[in-house]
Amino acid sequence: MAYERRPPVPIEDLDPQLTDVSRRVIGFAIEVHKALGPGFDQNVYEKALTSELDDAGIAYRLHHPAPIKYKDKTVGEHKLGLFVEDRFVVEVMAVAREIDGLDRTRLRAQLRAADLELGLIINFGERRLKDGLVRVLNPDKLNAMRGHAGGGHDDDYDHDDDH
Repeated sequence: MAYERRPPVPIEDLDPQLTDVSRRVIGFAIEVHKALGPGFDQNVYEKALTSELDDAGIAYRLHHPAPIKYKDKTVGEHKLGLFVEDRFVVEVMAVAREIDGLDRTRLRAQLRAADLELGLIINFGERRLKDGLVRVLNPDKLNAMRGHAGGGHDDDYDHDDDH
């Protein structure tokens, strides 16, 4: 059976408030990267980014524990990198490599486990931050919000941010 990838989900399909806050976070990340550049440990970028969030009055939790469930039983726990406004996850990286499929798959699994629609991967290790920005969506959550039957397939969509 041939696999057909669905067309990309337009960013307009997301909640406008969620889109606005995620864009603000991306803007803060750009400012942090302009000021610090690549080369520091992940925790330096997390502290700088959370400082921007504090200044903007945006609520977040760093390393927030999220349960992992299997058949309605908790089978583990994962710590979400940066949980913003109780709405989406930001995974901060500081590695000198491109964001790969495994990074996207890991974040998508976290989104599914936490029942969230959006996650961002921000890799401050890139020379140009726009090369280290990826938006990852949870198609199960988006389909449920639209009233479609859940897809359990990997008909997922990744969107490199257009900033």
